[in-house]
Amino acid sequence: MNILKIVFACVAIIIAIPFFIALFVKNEYIVEREITIDKPQAEIFNYIKLLRNQDNYNQWMMVDPNAKKVYTGTDGTEGFTIAWDSENKNLGKGEQVIKKIHEGKGVDLEIRFIKPFENVAQTPISTDAITPTQTKVKWTFSGRNKYPMNLMNLFIDKMLGKDLATSLGNLKSNLEQHH
Repeated sequence: MNILKIVFACVAIIIAIPFFIALFVKNEYIVEREITIDKPQAEIFNYIKLLRNQDNYNQWMMVDPNAKKVYTGTDGTEGFTIAWDSENKNLGKGEQVIKKIHEGKGVDLEIRFIKPFENVAQTPISTDAITPTQTKVKWTFSGRNKYPMNLMNLFIDKMLGKDLATSLGNLKSNLEQHH
């Protein structure tokens, strides 16, 4: 009987450890990646402000080309929304909206995840001219995870950062080769 109690106590401790660690992890997270693209700032801005173009470079939107999408509003303007629904758990269900356009400089986007979990993230994309023919593009992903999901914040930079970097690489490749 003592062995069973010891095993039970060990299992309880192992289960409790992540919850204990989560008490000390910040609820907020921010992930940023940037890339330099050999194209003028205006050309890149005019491409990224159109959310439908994300089908060509955004790692997450490319996961399921057959996802059901509903577009509301005029693409490239504040308030334009893409809602998606996918059986693929890597895309799930959610919507993305253009919150604000900084003409020639960047776009403030908000993503509202519905499935497989509910959450909201701010995902602005900015463009900064380095030279007349080179532009630095920075993509930020920030949000908040409540306890105990905030434990994921310890790993979020690596998880999201990889996808942001891949998406920016796709953007660079598409714009430098096709435009």
